Parts: sequence; structure tokens; C-alpha cells
Amino acid sequence: MIDFRLLPKVALAALALPLLTTAASPRAEETKKAAVAVPEDWAPPGGRIGYVLWDEYWGIRETEGGKEECPNGWNIGPREQFAILYPEKGKPRKLIDTQLAYESQVWFPDTQPDGFEYHEATGKYALGIDLDGKNSPEDFISDDGRTGIDNQLFRVVGCVRNYRKEGELGIITTKWRQQNRFNRVVFELSNVDSLKNDPDVTVSYYRTLDHLLADSTGHFLPGGSQRIDTRFGTRFHVSTKGRIVNGVLETDPVDLELPELALSDPSIIKFKGMKLRLTLTPEKAEGVLGGYADVEQWYYAMNTSWATHHASYGQASAPSIYRALRKLADGYPDPKTGENTAISAAMDIKLVQVYVIHPETESLMSSR
Repeated sequence: MIDFRLLPKVALAALALPLLTTAASPRAEETKKAAVAVPEDWAPPGGRIGYVLWDEYWGIRETEGGKEECPNGWNIGPREQFAILYPEKGKPRKLIDTQLAYESQVWFPDTQPDGFEYHEATGKYALGIDLDGKNSPEDFISDDGRTGIDNQLFRVVGCVRNYRKEGELGIITTKWRQQNRFNRVVFELSNVDSLKNDPDVTVSYYRTLDHLLADSTGHFLPGGSQRIDTRFGTRFHVSTKGRIVNGVLETDPVDLELPELALSDPSIIKFKGMKLRLTLTPEKAEGVLGGYADVEQWYYAMNTSWATHHASYGQASAPSIYRALRKLADGYPDPKTGENTAISAAMDIKLVQVYVIHPETESLMSSR
């Protein structure tokens, strides 16, 4: 049981919000849209504020019809490739020579040319963060003018329809993130003197245990609580330093693991040198998570989440994507082979404010 006497008044107000308003009421909509007036140097109670992740999407900068980033069109998917590889000629075909042969390429891919033209995303603009502090020819420019943006994963999947807004991946993975507590993660800022400008804050990342706080229409609300998973989630817990400039948080690099539970298959996306760039308010945070994604683990997570049948809807060919991943990998070379093992990537993320319940706090509450 949570002793609500221990929570600050602002927490109680946020927790009470769904009880005081309803989606059917016009006043509820006005309340939802109204901005909370806070001083410019507003600081969270105790210098701590947490944000729980509820929405994620791989950083694909899209123009209408893909005219800028995909001038050569879209990549073809498993069904189209299967029809080319194994054409029907009016004779019986063996399963081992067709479907199983294709699936073996999905799970045991190689980098040999497959005969299919692969369209990489082009252009000079992309979502992301400067991960290596360099401005290389293959880097991008952000829409707000930042240079040196590292996001080679955009080149890999930017012209794969399943990864774009028209695809089902963004919709379904967001639902998995929201519904499966296995996927629940939070970022907690501590030592915060101001959400507008603070040169030195600590940013901690935890896997947590609780459902998201939502109203009757499914909108996620600030003011919920998340208990840290100290039993199975300690492998995910990391901390780094950051700074807030004009309401934007930027962090130092840190290695981070993101849990991903899809239909019933858990997986992990491993980031090396992860950085955050988030616009902060007392109620929410949104922006970019960037880092070097481990190629093999990213590919495994994709396949455990998407069977070939489902990937076909968005024309996402796993073997072709793997070849592009290996070709465009740009970080963390293998000390023996010299081949890059990770690819720069970005995720467009949205978070909502929560109160992070630490083990010592939880013990205090349960003992009262």
C-alpha cells in the first residue's frame, strides 16, 4: 500500500485528475489542453523527476511519398522475393526447397549478394544525435540545423514500408510498449535545480514494474508511479550525467539495453554510447534516443517480433535488411576482424511524468 501522506501535493493532484475529469466533458478537454503555469526555474520536489516511456518509433524522417529520401521507390518484401526465387512452373515443389530455404536465410543470413536491388534512404536530413563528435560525409543534418547526425539505420530501413508511418510496425510496437510490463522503462532525473537550465543533472535508467496511468480515452497521464524492478531488472539499470539548456536535456553517452516483448517472445535491443536529447516539461518529455545498436541483437529482435508472414505486409525482407545492416554498420569494430558490429540509430520517443518508487521508499511505505 502507498501512504499518500508521503507524496507531495502536486503528486496527489495529478493522481486525482482522472477522478475529477472525464473524456465526455468539454471541461475535461479544456483541462487536458491547459498548460500548467510554472516558474521559469521550476524544480521538481526533492530535485527528482521521472519519465516513463510509452511511445517509440525508429527515427525515420519522411517526406510525402518518399520523394526526398526514397527517389528510387520502395524495397520489395518476402512475398515478392519468394515469387522471384521460386517461380511456379506447373510442377510440384518441395517445402525444403522453397519455404524452408527462404526461412533459413532469415535466421542464418549471410552478406553475399542476393540479386535484389536494395534501396537505401538518401538525402542530407535525418532525425538523430551526433554520437561521435565528428562531422563525416555520411552524416546528416537535423531539421533544426544540428550537424554530424549519426543515423545509418535510417538508410537501412527508411525505404522499407513497414518502418514508415503507413506500416504496422509503429502502431503495434507502441501497443506492445504500452501493454506489456516487461517493456516498462523509466528515466529519472536527480539533482535537478531547474527544468529550464541546469548544467549538472544525473540521469538514471530503470526497468520498472507497473502499468501506465491512463484516462478513459487511453491518453497517458502524468502523476502515476513506477516501482523499480530490483529482481529481474537490475541488468538494465544504468546512470549517466546530463545537462538542461533552454528546457532541452542532453546526456553523456552510456551503454543501455532496451527490453522488447512482442507477441510472446522477449528480446533486448542493445545500444552502445546511447545519448538522449529530450524537451522537458513538468508533465512530459519527448525527443530522441540515439546510440549504436548492436547489429546482431537488433536483427534478432526484429525476427522474434515479426514472422515472415507479418513482415510481408510491410515488405520487410529480413535477409535483405541484414545485408544492409552489415554494409552500413559504422561503429564498434570487432577487434579480430575489424568489421563494425553496431550501427548508428535513433528512436523518436515520448514519455510521461511518473514518480519513481525506489526500494527504500517502498519499504518505508509498507512499514507504516
